[in-house]
Amino acid sequence: MKHRELTGKLRRLGCEFRRQGKGSHEIWWNPKTGGYAAIPLHKGKDIPTKTLHKILRDLGVNLEELRKA
Repeated sequence: MKHRELTGKLRRLGCEFRRQGKGSHEIWWNPKTGGYAAIPLHKGKDIPTKTLHKILRDLGVNLEELRKA
């Protein structure tokens, strides 16, 4: 999954961009759970599966919710 696709789905689920992180990362926040996650911003590359699962775990979003968004 590419960065743009992931962030679009996270926005639909209510997550918000908070700030630019170090290097090529963005910090996102889920107001429902209070969770924060750093999302890599590597244009044109897919986010690795393990990284995607860590992001979802940190934000308190399950994979099924993400697929439906």
